[in-house]
Amino acid sequence: MFTDFLIRTFVKDYKNTVNREVRQRYGYLSGFTGIISNIILFFLKISIGLYLNSIAVMADAFNNLSDVGSSVVTIFGFMMSGKPADKEHPFGHGRFEYIAAMVVSFMVMLVGFEFVQSSINKIINPDVLKFDIFTFILLLSSIVVKIWLAFFNRKIGKTIGSKVMEATAFDSLSDVIATSVVALSLVASRWIAVPIDGYIGLAVSVFILYNGFNLTKETLNPLLGAAPDEELVKAIMDKTLSYKGIIGIHDLIVHNYGPGRIVASIHAEIPYNMDIMEAHDIIDLAEQEISEELGLHLVIHMDPINTDDEVVQNAKAQVIDILKDFPQDLSIHDFRVVGKEKHMNVIFDMVVPYGFKEKDEKVLVEEVKQAIKKRHPNYDAIITIDRQYSLLK
Repeated sequence: MFTDFLIRTFVKDYKNTVNREVRQRYGYLSGFTGIISNIILFFLKISIGLYLNSIAVMADAFNNLSDVGSSVVTIFGFMMSGKPADKEHPFGHGRFEYIAAMVVSFMVMLVGFEFVQSSINKIINPDVLKFDIFTFILLLSSIVVKIWLAFFNRKIGKTIGSKVMEATAFDSLSDVIATSVVALSLVASRWIAVPIDGYIGLAVSVFILYNGFNLTKETLNPLLGAAPDEELVKAIMDKTLSYKGIIGIHDLIVHNYGPGRIVASIHAEIPYNMDIMEAHDIIDLAEQEISEELGLHLVIHMDPINTDDEVVQNAKAQVIDILKDFPQDLSIHDFRVVGKEKHMNVIFDMVVPYGFKEKDEKVLVEEVKQAIKKRHPNYDAIITIDRQYSLLK
């Protein structure tokens, strides 16, 4: 397969996709392949468009030219993302990949806007489109090339987990549809007297805009701080709980600083009476092994939990039961008790669900306090609002 041949030839140590230099080589291969392919397609299509005086074909040609720019941005993005961490960016420059993908999506939309205007002008001032079998065959050839580029970039994107490659693959696939529409308009011109070139060009332009908008949304999410992948969250939680002595977890936070640059933190609950040195060794071992296995940097905070005090366990169970009466999906952690049974301060963090408004936090806290006080007059609740930062609790 030609794709595999290119990867084996130009990507040294191509199986080691965790290595940043290998990821860069994949990015460079995709970028230079895109530049060469799209320059050839541009000159072919612009020649056909000028010969046929077709705005749809020329729109498609300049769409390929914009793809050259996209490939340049891809190369630059991988070049910058591969820079090592420095004083100003202690977590590296991995998010340059996301920025590059965003620039690619903007370039796609810019081309769409340009040719909406050209297509409308063509509709107002139409020219007769003439069919030519040679040009039709060239258009079909470009479709084949773009289909290969789409699968080529998609495979690289899945191999190295790159948003830029996914955006580039989607862009190539949209070119396939756009060129196919242009080719069909040429065929239709043999039997349809009405000049449809401008309308086809407008349809292609709108399609380009639509794809550009979708690409923008896809690449914006990681820059804004999208929720971490559920499989990664579950893996971190399951592996942390698998260590002897860790009886509970909460407050998992995952930060994505670019592909292969994930920093996570989690609170691990351990029995309060466990030997402190033993607990420290367990936490250190878990941090090291999970970080290596999942390819991230994990920091574990140790929370001692009272597991054998009946008063504490009973109070916790009562509070959990009270929270079931609230419509929100509420959970608690870091529960502790200060005082005697006649008067106790029950202290805990209460986790509110996604979408819960900050302005309503104080009201909810007061409602929970009153509900606890009503059922247990000897309890005074001290509540800290916490938020859920991962898709699983």
